[in-house]
Amino acid sequence: MIGYYVHHQGRGHLQRAQCIAAHAGEAVTVLSSLERPPSWPGHWVDLPHDAAGTAREPTARGRLHWAPLHHPGLRGRMARIAGWIDRASPALFVSDVSVEAAVLARLMGVPLAVAAMRGDRGDLAHELAYDMADALLAPWPAQVPEPGWPPHWTSKTVHTGAFSRYDGRRRQPRPADGRDVLVMLGGGGDEVSAQDLAAAQAATPGWRWTILGGTSGTWTDDPWEMLCRARVVVTHAGQNALAECAAARVPTVVVPQRRPHGEQQATAHALDGADLATVRHRWPAPPEWPALLEQTARRDGERWAQWSAGDGAARAARALERLASRHSEQTP
Repeated sequence: MIGYYVHHQGRGHLQRAQCIAAHAGEAVTVLSSLERPPSWPGHWVDLPHDAAGTAREPTARGRLHWAPLHHPGLRGRMARIAGWIDRASPALFVSDVSVEAAVLARLMGVPLAVAAMRGDRGDLAHELAYDMADALLAPWPAQVPEPGWPPHWTSKTVHTGAFSRYDGRRRQPRPADGRDVLVMLGGGGDEVSAQDLAAAQAATPGWRWTILGGTSGTWTDDPWEMLCRARVVVTHAGQNALAECAAARVPTVVVPQRRPHGEQQATAHALDGADLATVRHRWPAPPEWPALLEQTARRDGERWAQWSAGDGAARAARALERLASRHSEQTP
């Protein structure tokens, strides 16, 4: 049995867990305060929310990220994780992502894998989780490493490459003369206003724009056909959105958004350095859009294969199974 903690912010953490579980021979139990999706076939542990109310000393003087004193939601959350570990005796615990859940699992003697993230992870809390982990799962290729990582992190990192629910799905032919722009904004908050989008559309009358997500767009559970039809995608630098663009091999404009620890900015720098996408570190002004779309449309979408070979979830599942098996064999 593998326990898999899924963070509640955005949709990417859960989608990664679902992709990995689909390739895992071991049973996977998700622990999360997200609502259980109807498609999830395995066990699910509902966790109480821990963000409401007053937060006193939430960082434990800088050693943790979120552990407020005398918080009933946090107490219930940790108790439920601990109770499940005690009952299920998992072979491995995966944290995607919570330093506190990772520490709890390791304190209970469970081998630990941590979903790694780009950006500045040199704070004491991240150092604690990354140092104690038996493995770090990095959903980016080894050829585009995160700069500045200490050797003892790199030596235990499994670089899976990006992966998404669309890996292995047949790509539909993209219209050679297509003029469709697909904007994909995140479920974890966005900084692009309706006015920004309207101005970009007004500046590019020869293009057809579709906007998904964020506060300005609609939502669809399966945008695959839109991705395949789009001549250009405009998106943020979240791991899941980029993995879906990579699976569709679609030329992409990436505008990173502000996230803790500079995660999206670091990801955008990696893409820019490998010349895998057109990167802009701020939302372009209206006069910039015509040339930007034309320039991006001429990109070779097949370059995305360097970011996502299509088997990342299977690699992650195999790595977790090996780790679980190795520690099970060493159990006295």
